Amino acid sequence: LGFTKDRDVEKFKRRREIELKHGRVAMFATMGYIAPEYYKFPGFLSTSAGLKFVDVPNGLKALSVMPTAGIVQFFAFIGFIELSYNKSYGEPGNYGKGLFGLGSLGLSATVSDPKSRDKKLRAEISNGRLAM
Repeated sequence: LGFTKDRDVEKFKRRREIELKHGRVAMFATMGYIAPEYYKFPGFLSTSAGLKFVDVPNGLKALSVMPTAGIVQFFAFIGFIELSYNKSYGEPGNYGKGLFGLGSLGLSATVSDPKSRDKKLRAEISNGRLAM
C-alpha cells in the first residue's frame, strides 16, 4: 500500500499505535458480540426504565433499547480513557499499564523475557488485524 515509502519513523510509530488501538477495540467488540450469546448478567441494566440485561438484544440492536443516559455514559467513559487516562509510554500501544492494564490496579503484570514479549506483541497485532 505504500504507507512506509517516505521512511518517516514518527509516522510509522503513529500508524502502528493507531493499528494497535483499533485492533484492541475490534477484539473487545468481537468478544462483546459473542459473549452475550452464551451469558447475560442477572438483574437490571436500568431500574428506572425497568430494563433487564436479558431483555437487551445482541449486537447493534442493543443500542435501540439502551437508555440515552446509558449511551452518553458509555461514550463519556471512552472519551475519558482516550483523552486523559491513556498516555503514550514510549513505544506504540504501550501505555505503561502492563499486561491487560493490570498495572493500573497495582498488580505487576509485565512480560520481562524479550523473546516471549515479542511473540505476544506479534500475536496481538495479528489478532487485532483478524478482528478488524
